[in-house]
Amino acid sequence: MLEINTGEKVKEGLIYGQITSLGHEQLVICYDEPTGLKAIIGIHNTVLGPALGGTRMWHYTSEEEAITDVLRLSRGMTFKASIAGLNLGGGKAVIIGDPKLKNEAFLRRFGRFVDSLGGRYITAEDVNMKTSDMEYIAMETKYVTGLPEVRGGGGDPSPVTAYGTYLGMKAAAKKAYGNDSLEGKRIVVQGVGQVGKYLVERLVKEKADVFVTDIFEDKLAEVAKQTGASVITPDMVYDFDMDIYSPCALGATINDDTIDRLKCKVVAGGANNQLKDEDKHGKILLEKGIIYAPDFLINSGGLMNVCAEFVGGYNREATYKQAEKIYDITTAILDKSAIDNIPSQQAAIELAWSRIESIGKVKLPY
Repeated sequence: MLEINTGEKVKEGLIYGQITSLGHEQLVICYDEPTGLKAIIGIHNTVLGPALGGTRMWHYTSEEEAITDVLRLSRGMTFKASIAGLNLGGGKAVIIGDPKLKNEAFLRRFGRFVDSLGGRYITAEDVNMKTSDMEYIAMETKYVTGLPEVRGGGGDPSPVTAYGTYLGMKAAAKKAYGNDSLEGKRIVVQGVGQVGKYLVERLVKEKADVFVTDIFEDKLAEVAKQTGASVITPDMVYDFDMDIYSPCALGATINDDTIDRLKCKVVAGGANNQLKDEDKHGKILLEKGIIYAPDFLINSGGLMNVCAEFVGGYNREATYKQAEKIYDITTAILDKSAIDNIPSQQAAIELAWSRIESIGKVKLPY
């Protein structure tokens, strides 16, 4: 079902074409003139449970770009929840505009849009959204998670996301190098927001040779100062002499312009949708002998964290324990990729769909 709440003319061919090709259930376009809120909520699949996925705010160059992003992100959340063994579906929301626009009224209005879906979609924080923002959203809906610890929530899920990414990277390193030690490995972390920052801390602690880059120079300088990581400029990334490339910012950085320039043996990062074209670029990585740790698998720790909070009885230690499974699952996926000679992303998607299809049969009426 497509719901358009804006009154604006929308290119149906673009929307319905993408929904059909990606298999979505619902796309909700939200607009509120008094607050200036422009948001899009994508619900991809709810076979396993309600769609849970964070809200990101970004200054998209066009509405089409925002629609494409929310559809790709929500689809990825379906696979992420499934492969992590969670009883959740895949959803995501994007808010269009400068993050400086956020205020109480703006966020509470978004909360009302979330509430209007009656629990089909549960939101949490993502890029440019914080736990404090979730507090405002929670004033208007119970379908929100990722609240501050002082409110009884699980707090920022980024440390758990980074932990899972770190474990997935180690599993990929073992496949590429014969052991999972990251000591001495030249690792480029692209994007040092919340997830990237915590990942860098773990890599430095393991005595990896870490290089960091970000479009936000203040964040970059702060992380470099705190961790001792070396700074490189964004335009140096794809030609850099590195062992591991770790994209932790926005997606689609592995594309026609960059993939042939990569000199690494492993790609493992916290960003979503790292492959611009998952079929084409996944195959090229396989042909080049680059081990790719599927993004929705290794960055699923954050989803585990907010899911545990929403279900109730949150325990951070238990969530970290759950995230440790990412290492073994990554190993199994990379083994399947090698045996079947298929891209690791394809292997991971097949595993995710297998669970969705089997649980779907459980839910059929007698």
